[in-house]
Amino acid sequence: MYYILYPILYCVSLLPWRVLYCISDAVYLLAYYIIRYRRNVVYQNLAIAFPEKSEKEKTIIAKKFYHNLIDSLVETIKLISLSRKEFDKHCIVDADAVNNLYATGKSVQILAGHFFNWEFLNLGMAANLEYPFIGVYMNITNKTVERILVDMRKKFGTILIPASEFRTQFDNYNKQQYSIGLIADQNPSAPERAAWLPFFGQMTAFHNGPEKGAVRMNTDVAIVDIKKIKRGYYKLELSVMTTTPKELPEGTITKQLIAFIEEAIRKNPSNYLWSHRRWKHKYEEEKYKHLVIH
Repeated sequence: MYYILYPILYCVSLLPWRVLYCISDAVYLLAYYIIRYRRNVVYQNLAIAFPEKSEKEKTIIAKKFYHNLIDSLVETIKLISLSRKEFDKHCIVDADAVNNLYATGKSVQILAGHFFNWEFLNLGMAANLEYPFIGVYMNITNKTVERILVDMRKKFGTILIPASEFRTQFDNYNKQQYSIGLIADQNPSAPERAAWLPFFGQMTAFHNGPEKGAVRMNTDVAIVDIKKIKRGYYKLELSVMTTTPKELPEGTITKQLIAFIEEAIRKNPSNYLWSHRRWKHKYEEEKYKHLVIH
């Protein structure tokens, strides 16, 4: 199946950007009005995050979100054939803050949220960091699609590790200096082992693995802000959170990351992945109060 689907997607990726965005506009109409893809989830999330906004305002955010979601899909296809020279025109990467740390000999953990288009983040880090860049990804059920995505994500040198094999594969790379990118706002599968803290005024479960890993490995920690300039053009801005994770009070890294993500969402609410169930786990005080980050 790979040898059938990949040539088709490669040919589609050769289409001009303007043609791809015409396709995106058509798919948006289908996804939002006909299929109504996860509309209930999107509007439930927006109702929780922005209770102060009117229904009209939330609808505007939702529609812009769906445009960004479909745009990200066609952009991902475009990345299959996009050259490094063309990529650099479409993605500005301000990595000086992190690259300046390279001379220290330490490794760095780079944290981000689910902002569009995170595929540019993966390629932009591999192309612009002094460090070897490791990307951790969630396995996809469709192995043909997974193989195509893995091939695309590796094109500028990213070392990819599936999350399901991270414990065994990471040991092959952590003996040398590295950078590792983590999308750190997924819903944890086990809320009883998560970190709980306010997110848009709601107690919310988050993975605490990134913080634990930074402390255990004593890596520098940076945050990347993904800014969409316009269709097909992005800017990635990296800032250093800490170079001494072992000295911080427990929970500090997770708390600062989530505060950063919330602030970025409030600045541009349609650029966040609202179609996943952000408040899937309900907070139960007696059960989870010992896991709350203050």
